[in-house]
Amino acid sequence: MSVPLPPLPPAADDAYRPGGRSLADLVDREHRQLLELCAELTTVGLDPARGRRVLDVLTAALSRHLSAEEQYLFPAARAAVPASAELVDREIEADGALLGALKALGGPDDPALAEVADRVRRHVGRVAALVVPLREVATDAELIRLGNRWEIAEEAAPTRPHPGTPATPPWNRIVEPAVGVVDKVRDVVSGRRTRLSDLDRPARGRPGPAGPKDIGDRR
Repeated sequence: MSVPLPPLPPAADDAYRPGGRSLADLVDREHRQLLELCAELTTVGLDPARGRRVLDVLTAALSRHLSAEEQYLFPAARAAVPASAELVDREIEADGALLGALKALGGPDDPALAEVADRVRRHVGRVAALVVPLREVATDAELIRLGNRWEIAEEAAPTRPHPGTPATPPWNRIVEPAVGVVDKVRDVVSGRRTRLSDLDRPARGRPGPAGPKDIGDRR
């Protein structure tokens, strides 16, 4: 079964392979990065200032990730692998609960952080179970085209949790970028860090600890 794709110029050659990264590979990579951030945040004795920066980045990265997931991964899995429809519905509900728990966090010392980290770990396992059958039925070109759209969606996505926004197309593809603009303005005004690469920047003239490669980094 063909995977539904957003409108793009048709390829002259059916064997054409577009440039970019596979959606499945992007999901796998970002899941590893999110798990690394959660592991650092739940490390005993983490410096409070570092913890605040890591939590800000986790919040932004997870918000972008879930937004892109709901815009492209879930519709593709639902259409190309009909048996996964019930799993997709449950995961959309779980995403809303995860965003709600993330939004409620008071800071890196909040005891509820352990619950958020556990929700992230469970999310990774469930979504991996959706990606496996999608990878089997989709062509490399389809996964790359979806991956390109995923990266565009993440660039426009919110950087803060908004559990009340629409979670399915077409409305999430309209609302999420609009909310993302407001979030980015708030980030600039407050100086909030939202990228994994921000964690590598020196603080007060001293080198900062290395962090995982940035989610959404296109280099």
